[in-house]
Parts: sequence; C-alpha cells; structure tokens
Amino acid sequence: MLYRRRQPQSGYGDGGYGQPPRRRRGISGALLIALVLGGISVFKYCSNQQENPITGEMQHVSITPDQEVALGLQSAPQMMQQHGGLYPDQRLQDHVKAVGNRLVRNSVSKRSDYTFDFHLLRDDRVVNAFALPGGQVFITAALYERLENEDQLAGVLGHEVGHVIHRHGAERIAKMELTQGLTGAAVVAAGDYSTAQAAQMIGNVINMKYGRDQELESDDWGVRIMIEAGYNPLELIGVMDILEQASGGGNGQPEFMSSHPSPENRRDEIKRAVEKYRSQVTQ
Repeated sequence: MLYRRRQPQSGYGDGGYGQPPRRRRGISGALLIALVLGGISVFKYCSNQQENPITGEMQHVSITPDQEVALGLQSAPQMMQQHGGLYPDQRLQDHVKAVGNRLVRNSVSKRSDYTFDFHLLRDDRVVNAFALPGGQVFITAALYERLENEDQLAGVLGHEVGHVIHRHGAERIAKMELTQGLTGAAVVAAGDYSTAQAAQMIGNVINMKYGRDQELESDDWGVRIMIEAGYNPLELIGVMDILEQASGGGNGQPEFMSSHPSPENRRDEIKRAVEKYRSQVTQ
C-alpha cells in the first residue's frame, strides 16, 4: 500500500507527537482499470464451463461443439493449402480414411457428435499430424511414409481423435483468451512494453505446459481406442521412435520449453495406459 506525507502542522498529529500525520493514497486509475480487466478475464474463464459428454470432465471452454465443427470446416482448406494440398494418390487417401473410421466406429468415440474426416496431406517434408476442432484430422505424407505398419497409423490417428474428443482446441482457445486478457491488464498497469513482453513470455510458458498435458491425455485416449478397435497399442511406442528420429534424435530444445512432452516421457505413459486399458478389457 502507498502512503503520502502531509505538510507538518502545529499541535498533535495522528502520527504521534511531533510527527506529521499520514493518509492512505488511493489506487491509481491505470491500476484500477488493470484490476477490472484482469478480473473480467478471470471471471469469464472460470464461469465458462461445460461437461464433456464423452469423458465426463468439466472443462473451461468458451465455444459450443457446433462452433467447433464450424471452425474446423472453415480452417480445413487453409491448412490443406499450407501443406501443399491433399496427397494425389486416392488409394492412400482411402487407407487413411478407413483406419480413422475404424477407430471411431469401433470405440467409445462413436458416441461423439463430431463428424470425423481424415486426410492425407501432400507435404513430404514436415513430419506432422494434427486435428482441428470438430473432427478434421490430418497426417502429412512425410509422417505417413515413415510409418512401418497400419497399427502405427492407427496410433497417430487415434491420438488426434483424442484431441477432438477431449475438446483440446476449445480449451486452448479459452486459455489463450485468458492469457491475452491478463497480459493486456499487465500492460495497462505497468504502462511499459518491457513488462508486456515479460507477461507475454510467462503466458506462453503456461500455455506450453497446458499443451504438454493435452498431448499425454491424447496418447492415453489413442491407446484406449486402439485396443477397442483391435489394433496393437504398443505400436504407438514405435511412433514415438519415429518422431524422435525426425526431430534429430532428441537433441532439440528441453521438454520444459516444448509444446510436446519428450518422447521418453510419452513412451512411459503409453506403457502405463496399455496396462490400464488391457486390464479393463479383460475384466
């Protein structure tokens, strides 16, 4: 709390004999505005909660499933364009779609309201797979060509289905809205760009950690639906080997500053998930 001294006055003061009295200074206008902005952002984030009908978890999300679907369909053409369009071999396109549809059709994922669509992208340089909110799932030719069998393809697609089912895209949107709101409040309070940069850096690190948790959650879901659809879930470990090799043998940046967990960490979690879901199936 900040204080301001009065000019000395004759007689006794409320600060003691011979001491100038003091009074409390009010909160500055900029700080008050920052507190209001930050409070609104936190309130909006905390009040926007929905129960996931598949997983049963309460999630902080600010958009509806229908809006997720619309967002995914709207974004799909741009994502295809960024990766050179769709792979021209229809036979391989059909293979990706068949494996993805088998995963959804024969697992708890079929209870979802999302309409899944699986695509093989032409990009033969970037090793990647990703899912848009609402059920649009993509894998690049660069990753597809490195896979050794259909079970590994099922592992990749199952992981991406997990992102959709867990509504990770909607969660990330809500989290980024919160981070942007708090960053804006910090700028108003401090009034200087260096503080804004620091706040943004902290926000980015928070969102990175959030992303790593999502990746492990999707690995877990991928294992589950691989088992339900009749695929060998241990082949997902082989996918981790492929991703590690593609990133230079694990010599990249530390896990703390990465949006994905380390391959070694993911292998351990996959093994635990396999034991968990296989025991549930046999019960």
